Amino acid sequence: MKEQLSKGIYFCIIIVAFAGILNSPMALILGFIYTLTLNNPFKAQSRKAIGYLLKISVVGLGFGMLISETLATSKEGFSLTVCSIVLTVSVGLLLTKLFKLDLKLGYLITSGTAICGGSAIAAISPIIKADSKTISIALGVVFLLNSIALLTFPSIGHFLQLTQAQFGLWCAVAIHDTSSVVGAAIEYGEESLRIATTVKLSRALWIIPLSIFSIFFFKVKGEKFKIPYFILLFILAILINSYAGLPESVTSAIVGGAKRLLIVTLFLVGTTISIEDLKSVGLRPIGFALSLWVFISIFSLGYILYV
Repeated sequence: MKEQLSKGIYFCIIIVAFAGILNSPMALILGFIYTLTLNNPFKAQSRKAIGYLLKISVVGLGFGMLISETLATSKEGFSLTVCSIVLTVSVGLLLTKLFKLDLKLGYLITSGTAICGGSAIAAISPIIKADSKTISIALGVVFLLNSIALLTFPSIGHFLQLTQAQFGLWCAVAIHDTSSVVGAAIEYGEESLRIATTVKLSRALWIIPLSIFSIFFFKVKGEKFKIPYFILLFILAILINSYAGLPESVTSAIVGGAKRLLIVTLFLVGTTISIEDLKSVGLRPIGFALSLWVFISIFSLGYILYV
């Protein structure tokens, strides 16, 4: 009976989220409370669904962008992207030694912080032959910091009086996962969302050079890496919106649906976070990840404001 009730509430919340009644922070918090009180019966399915729904949402958002604006935004964020990735990886390797953390664990958390959270961890872990426990801890830490970022970044942005352009760029660099980047940017405004999505996805392409670096750094042979192909679909959506002449009512409907689907995704992200998982992570990995995250957040904010 309790399991049936739990399943019913699960699907009801998804319907409410897709209806546009919840915002990003509410969806994430509600997901966490749901798992805390009712023990999510779809935890494995939720984790799989997050990746698919996020990709669909991001591609849908592409129908609200123009190629000229996208290229200008990508060019504007390029230098910050390069500097932040190189610095994050360098500082991450240094902090791994200072915190006396397992090298593979430190490297996975560093990769997730440098580029795109769980996606980077998923791409790098088979290359460096990380075991399941190491991967789980790295993902747990990144999900925790993502949740904190989604809840706090919009308030910090308003407190510092950041423009939508500044906040979108800051989100794309300083928040790990694309889901939390887009979720935080939605709360700040349309321009912020456009910039954050564009810069974050162009940043995700750096998984390729990071994968090549990983092969040499860990001296592994014969390993392959995954290219984030859904980014090509995002670019295709932008091209269609720019040149196909689709009615505004159609593109607006697609973008609106994508935003609502993202809220559903954030609820699912919340359902995958549990107290038991957080306890199993340990203090040193959290301290390491938090230190690295604070560093890149402050560096990128200073760069945006003063450089």
